[in-house]
Amino acid sequence: MSDPTTTQSQQHYKRVMLKISGESLMGKLPYGIDPEMVGTVAQQVKDVVATGIEVCLVIGGGNIFRGVSGAAAGMERATGDYMGMLATVMNALAMQNALEQLDVPVRVQSALTISAVCEPYIRRRATRHLEKGRVVIFRRWHGQSIFHHRYRRRVACIRDELRSTSQRHAGRWRIFS
Repeated sequence: MSDPTTTQSQQHYKRVMLKISGESLMGKLPYGIDPEMVGTVAQQVKDVVATGIEVCLVIGGGNIFRGVSGAAAGMERATGDYMGMLATVMNALAMQNALEQLDVPVRVQSALTISAVCEPYIRRRATRHLEKGRVVIFRRWHGQSIFHHRYRRRVACIRDELRSTSQRHAGRWRIFS
């Protein structure tokens, strides 16, 4: 992904957002969270942070629950989406734990109010965390059901002045500029 020996003067980006699919956190498991895979991704994030790049993460929840699947089975779509949002929180907390074990300062933020486990999303607070060298993990944008998270991620990139996003899916990184 990134060579940890890259110096700040060689960087192309000051700040990046990485979208990590929930499915990529399953590793070789058929379902759920593989701690070894979460640790591998956390180490890769740590390597990027070590270059001086500010890192935001958006983590999906498809390894635990998909709102669309619930709706297809007869569940109200909004209820299924909210359940999927809670799955993203679970993945964000798993990643937060893995990064903290590697001594990487990290904060989880959510537009869906869950103050016992994550901060509310406040743009200026998120920016300040990044400026202090903390990784910021965003729980699915806006706390709204039905609107697709990829659309919100691109809107957020514009809003938060990011130049590119990366996505980890099926064990590979993809860069979107």
